[in-house]
Parts: sequence; structure tokens; C-alpha cells
Amino acid sequence: MKIGELSRQTGVPVETIRYFEKIGLMPEPDRGDNGYRSYREEHLDRLLFIRRCRNLDMAQDEIRELIRLAEKPTADCSDVNELLARHLSHVRARLRELTSLEQILVNLQDACSDPGTIRECGILGSLSEELTNIPEPQDDNHVPGSHKPGHHD
Repeated sequence: MKIGELSRQTGVPVETIRYFEKIGLMPEPDRGDNGYRSYREEHLDRLLFIRRCRNLDMAQDEIRELIRLAEKPTADCSDVNELLARHLSHVRARLRELTSLEQILVNLQDACSDPGTIRECGILGSLSEELTNIPEPQDDNHVPGSHKPGHHD
């Protein structure tokens, strides 16, 4: 099948499919005499797997590790379980960060419950001091190199 059909079947944009090929998450497709990519069922399966992992907010390195582990079907699955445990820990840490952020935003909104002028706005007045209380993201429970600030997966 051609890349457009693969895109339609998976809901993954063509550009993203090419990107996944470029970074090695997708196997290289065959190319016809005309130079067009030709995808097989294994490409469809891999792309759906990647999409499901991304829907779980897994980083590229985590997905790459899962693919590597999946290529050893008779191996012990404890490595997969450990990877998932690290990811779950990351998700829980992010939930704590979001809960803290929510409370800071609620406090800011409470600072300006009465209508007034911008000069009297409690939100703008306390914004710089409130933001210093936001905890730094924790990155120690993830596959190395994933989910770092400024790192886009």
C-alpha cells in the first residue's frame, strides 16, 4: 500500500509516518521502480502500535525500547513491566505537578474575585511571586533522554 493509504488506515499524518521512518521507529518500506514507498501489513501493525504508545504519552525512547523487547518474543517480560512501571511513575509525578499547578491557578483566580481596574488586579499583582512555587518537573523515572524540557517526541 502507498503512504496515503497507510495514513488513512491509521489516522497518522503522512509527515509523521516519514518522521517515524527517519528516526527508526518504522522499518524502511520497499520502494518500487517509480521510487514510491510500498508498505506491508507489518508497517500498518507497527504504526498502530506506535500510535497506541503515543496515546499513552510514551516517549520515543520508550517506544523504541518496547519495539526492541517485542523483537524477542521468547524473552522474559519483566523488562516490559519495568518500563511500564517507570512510565506509570512518570505519569503519577506529572499528575502531582498538574494538581499543584491547578491549586496555584485557583489561588491566583481567587486573588481577583472583585471587578476592578488592571492596576488593581490581584492576579497580575501576585503572578510573579506565585509562579516561583511551581515545582520543577521530575525526570528521573523515565527512559534516559525522554520527556526532558524542550525535548519534543
